Amino acid sequence: MTAALFMIYTSFTLSLTGLAIYRTHLISALLCIENMALTLFLMLTALSTNLLSTTLMTTPITLLTFAACEASTGLALMIATARTHGSDHLKTFNLLQC
Repeated sequence: MTAALFMIYTSFTLSLTGLAIYRTHLISALLCIENMALTLFLMLTALSTNLLSTTLMTTPITLLTFAACEASTGLALMIATARTHGSDHLKTFNLLQC
């Protein structure tokens, strides 16, 4: 395992751990998810360049497009919940209410 691949795996694991542990604010959860999407992009880019397959060359760009859509949706939901609930603390959200 190369050092770059080890760093990518470590980054993904740390962002997954951060998502599981630091669940106080919605923005911290969104940052952890965005970091996971970025490391997945790096993994797919490294995989497609190592395999030299033409069918895998568009996969990282597609993932990056979905990550951008995920980020914009997450920020829009954060703004909407901050306006309705007054903060972005995850403890103030109640999923049983409409």
